[in-house]
Amino acid sequence: MTQHPTAAARRPANRGPKAAAGNRAALISAAREIYAAQGLDAPLSGIARRAGVGQAVLYRHFPDRDAIAAAVLEENVRQIEQAAGEGTALAGVLGVLTWHLTQSAAFISLLHADEASGGHPHTRTFARDLHDRVERTLRQCLPEGHRLGAPGDLMLAVSMVSGAVSGPTPEQREHRALAAWGLLGVTVGPVRPFEG
Repeated sequence: MTQHPTAAARRPANRGPKAAAGNRAALISAAREIYAAQGLDAPLSGIARRAGVGQAVLYRHFPDRDAIAAAVLEENVRQIEQAAGEGTALAGVLGVLTWHLTQSAAFISLLHADEASGGHPHTRTFARDLHDRVERTLRQCLPEGHRLGAPGDLMLAVSMVSGAVSGPTPEQREHRALAAWGLLGVTVGPVRPFEG
C-alpha cells in the first residue's frame, strides 16, 4: 500500500524568525525578475511563488504592491552605493547602474524623478531621495576633468541612456544602453548586479 506524506511532511520546516531576512531578500530578488519580465502590474502571487514562499510571507514583509516595488528600487540604489563604496571606478559603477536600467522600468522612472509632476507627494519625495542618492554616488566616482563633470551633465547622460533602454529582452536593452553610453563617449564596465 502506498503511503502519502502528510501535509506537514510535504512542507519545509518553518525556520521562524531566522528565515525572515532570507525570505525578504528572496522576495526582492523574485520581484525584480518578475517585474523585468512582466512589468509592475505582475501578480504578487507570482512573486511569492518565484521566491519559494507563501503569499502570507510576502504580505508580512510587504503590505502592498507599492511596498515591494519600493524595496526593489531601494535595493537597486543600495547596490550602486555599495559598488562605489568599495572603491569601484566610475566604469564599474556605471556597469551596475546599467544592469539595473536593463532590468527595471520602475528604476528608469526613478531616475527621472526631477520631472515627476503627478502622483502622491510621498512617492515623489521617495523617488527624489533615491534619485539624489544615485547622483551623489556617481558624482563621488567621477574623475577630475571627466566629460560629465559639469553641473547637470551626469544625470542628463543617465537620463539619455535610460531613454534608449528599450526592447523585449534584457540582452536587447543592454545592447542599446551600451550603444548609448558609447555615443556619449563614456566607458562602462561589465553590466551586472553588484554582489559584494
